Amino acid sequence: MLTEELEHDSSEYLMPTYARLPISIVRGQGCKVYDAEGREYLDCVAGVAVNILGHGHPDLVNAIEKQARHLIHASNLYYSEPQVRLAKKLAELSFGDKVFFCNSGAEANEAAIKLARKYSTETFGPERCEFITMHNSFHGRTLATLTATGQSKVHKGFAPLPVGFSYATLNDLDSVKSLMTPRTAAILVEPIQGEGGVVVADQSFMKELRALCTERQILLILDEIQTGIGRTGTMFAYEQYGIEPDIMTLAKGLGGGVPIGACIATDHVAQAFSPGSHGSTFGGNPLACAASLAVLRVIEDSQLLEKVQAIGSYLTKGLQELQSRIPLIKDIRGIGLLQGMELSIEGKSVVQDCQARRVLINCTVDRVLRFIPPLIITQKDVDQLIGVLSAVLSKRL
Repeated sequence: MLTEELEHDSSEYLMPTYARLPISIVRGQGCKVYDAEGREYLDCVAGVAVNILGHGHPDLVNAIEKQARHLIHASNLYYSEPQVRLAKKLAELSFGDKVFFCNSGAEANEAAIKLARKYSTETFGPERCEFITMHNSFHGRTLATLTATGQSKVHKGFAPLPVGFSYATLNDLDSVKSLMTPRTAAILVEPIQGEGGVVVADQSFMKELRALCTERQILLILDEIQTGIGRTGTMFAYEQYGIEPDIMTLAKGLGGGVPIGACIATDHVAQAFSPGSHGSTFGGNPLACAASLAVLRVIEDSQLLEKVQAIGSYLTKGLQELQSRIPLIKDIRGIGLLQGMELSIEGKSVVQDCQARRVLINCTVDRVLRFIPPLIITQKDVDQLIGVLSAVLSKRL
């Protein structure tokens, strides 16, 4: 329950940048969270795809506690063993060779944009500086990343925006080709547009896009802020397409709840950065890196990716069964544990009714319910989610 004092103080002292639901979460355990009065909720938001090991995972908690006793922060003026270990681990797990650490997805995408522009202008000349992104994409809230975001609603009020960005249509290669010019430095794309309505990139589109970028010596940047670190059933979503990018960005699940972002690139591209090219005071601090190493260790040691594939399939089947009997459901789409349900009605009240029945979900682009639970979610939890959705949607028929 939300107290009047907390609601008042929030309105009084916080900038009004969020439309919050009337609930104050004070504790979490596994896939469940609890409000101030002790009521239990099934968490299918997971901090917006962040808490991939759920809440209070002992390995993650222990890693954070152990590192906090030794060193929380020093500076990137000095070497840090957790940072180097994490960079090595991410390079071993991915296509990449070099890593830049930051604190969020927006910062990771900022780093990718800067790196791609610096590499391209130094390699091909100062005119090679523009980017193609996708309509309905979402890449962050900084000036450059909100400009890269192909949604006009996030641009309003922030003009003049940085120049050099244009927008193609996901899964339409001709629309990409029509925007390519000798000034194009890179193409930035999400394998699944999470904030854009859980829209999945086609296999053929991604393969052809990779081939086109290679042919024209244009960098391919994959924004895996939401899809990375096991969300789709592979460590990174690009693995499911049989391609490799030149640059990839990560955040959200990377720290299991501790803020951390990463920009990963091939050695050839990464050499464009030199001391002073980019930086971050808190990026790659020992605490965040220790947390991330624990997350990756749990994923590998517990065979979590195979479990995500199985439970993701179970969730998909449950949602599709609902669609077969509830005409309000227009589409089910997604991969693994990033799933979307498109409705023919607005989803805000559905989210509220699910909360009243102790299940937390969220809604994007007004009509798409998004399900991004912890990767440790069980069949019993999925059954609870499906049951609540069935009750909430059926009463609207």
